Amino acid sequence: MFSVISGYGQEQKTSNDQHLTPKIGVKGGINFTNLYVDDVKDENMKLGFNLGLFAKMPVTRGLSIQPEILYSVKGSTVTYGILSGNEYRFNLNYVELPLLAVINVGKNFNLHAGGYAAYLAQANIKKENDGPNDQIADFNEDDFNRFDYGLVGGLGIDVENVTIGARYTYGLKEIGKSGNFASLALKNSKNSVISLYIGFGF
Repeated sequence: MFSVISGYGQEQKTSNDQHLTPKIGVKGGINFTNLYVDDVKDENMKLGFNLGLFAKMPVTRGLSIQPEILYSVKGSTVTYGILSGNEYRFNLNYVELPLLAVINVGKNFNLHAGGYAAYLAQANIKKENDGPNDQIADFNEDDFNRFDYGLVGGLGIDVENVTIGARYTYGLKEIGKSGNFASLALKNSKNSVISLYIGFGF
């Protein structure tokens, strides 16, 4: 890996990177999110969004550390076969703190990897089909684990102060709070997110 950094690190993406100048910026994009839940009839990706701030701090030519703070909407649409095909939309809104290593592997192109920690700010579960509400539809943020964490990997293209990228985020923490009905309904489900974004650095 160090050979790759040494070999490609001379090809910097922006004039700021050539002088190892830190920068901050804003970014936002679309989330394609899902939950993996046992004992369900069907589960479908849902759309969310991500919006926030980032800082890029060069360590050496070709390698930077990038912390971020994001508001990220996750969740899934889940059909429970055990509950007569009831369909629910899980809307889980997090304040997320990714910390990434960004490695230049060519002019204008980089790979990034790291981890994240997140706090569940709001949870809303909506029943999609007709019929009386039940206990799952009444879930709120108190039924979920407030803290989440996991792994992040992706790629980006930088042209001067504009960055465009794609990222995969995989949660390692089960989202259902143990000891209540949410843990039974959600089993070992975790967050899984594919994000597309654009950012502007200053």
